[in-house]
Amino acid sequence: MTSNTPKFEFISRAKLPTRYGDFTIHGFIDHSNGQEHVALSYGNWDPIATVPIRVHSECLTGDALFSTRCDCGFQLERALENIVEHGYGVLLYLRQEGRGIGLLNKIRAYNLQDQGYDTVEANEHLGFDADLRDYAICKVMLDTLYVSNVEIMTNNPQKIQALTDLGVNIISRRPIDHGITEDNKVYLRTKTTKLGHKFNPDSLK
Repeated sequence: MTSNTPKFEFISRAKLPTRYGDFTIHGFIDHSNGQEHVALSYGNWDPIATVPIRVHSECLTGDALFSTRCDCGFQLERALENIVEHGYGVLLYLRQEGRGIGLLNKIRAYNLQDQGYDTVEANEHLGFDADLRDYAICKVMLDTLYVSNVEIMTNNPQKIQALTDLGVNIISRRPIDHGITEDNKVYLRTKTTKLGHKFNPDSLK
């Protein structure tokens, strides 16, 4: 990266038909680390409208391999459904697997969880913080798509704070506690008690 190269750069866009509806995929790159991220947009909106968004971190096991030990894939599907039902919206898909530790380290963390560690303890045992995700590119992505005001689909107050600190104008939060299974209830309880995520407590009993 040269001194004249922006840290975050929009690369290209293309049509992306899906089983939920016809989206447009927008590609971005973080030149500081080579990570490539995408935004999926659906419909059209006025620049001052409150746009439903989901900021979703990559989860290969949940998003593509249908794992039920987390709720990621379920949340991804519900977010796309919500956007289409609303008539417009944006999903930001960030390539930061395992809350930022990477795929292979996530598998190592899963192995520790199989031995009785919770998700936070497993990360820390491997020498990582509980959550290493970086949302800095999100503001650039939203600005590129002319999104000024958002309703964010999340259960994570830390994500809301991070986006607010970046200057994203969050009008409201929409819970997205979809995909609670017997396989992930313990994991979700840990996210609630140790990471501050907000779930309906009755659903985690």
